[in-house]
Amino acid sequence: MDTLIKVSDGLNRFVSAIGKLAAWLAIPLMLVIIFDVVTRRFFVLGSTKLQELEWHLHAVLFLMCFAFAYVKDSHVRIELLRESFSGRTRAWIEIFGMLFFLLPYCYVILYFGYDFVMRSYLSHEVSSALTGLTHRWIIKSFVPLGFALLALAAISSILRNLVYLFGPDRLRDRAGLHLFSNSEMEMPDKPTAPHSS
Repeated sequence: MDTLIKVSDGLNRFVSAIGKLAAWLAIPLMLVIIFDVVTRRFFVLGSTKLQELEWHLHAVLFLMCFAFAYVKDSHVRIELLRESFSGRTRAWIEIFGMLFFLLPYCYVILYFGYDFVMRSYLSHEVSSALTGLTHRWIIKSFVPLGFALLALAAISSILRNLVYLFGPDRLRDRAGLHLFSNSEMEMPDKPTAPHSS
């Protein structure tokens, strides 16, 4: 169980490092958008390359930070249902969802995404706009890359849930933090020590 939690921690650090690095793309994205808006509004200038660069940066930012958000448990959940379940039930639901929904979906994206990128690369695909950006395969390559990171985040979460379900108490609390919201003072099914009189 110690090995599982260490592997999970390592995957989390890797995914988080890439997510934090990619988050800096928000700054050039903001600057490009401001420049594009100002030049269009006040100088009646337009650039197809700038517009395409905006969505390229936005796509990379989204795809590289998607797994980071999952590791930090920042995705939207149906809390009205989730909060009524015990910690063990939540852990089993997480494992089931990742094994039968998230990981298969990531596999499909990776399987078809590789061909998606290679066809773009081999055909020297460029923008459909006459003055657009070239090398379309570069932005397309971030699709399978982003879902590969998401798959790593899912594997990390599966390992943590297994440790929470079957591991010793010294690891159980650490592994199960992602199962509980900040407003919950203690884990629903964690045994409490008897009060001394």
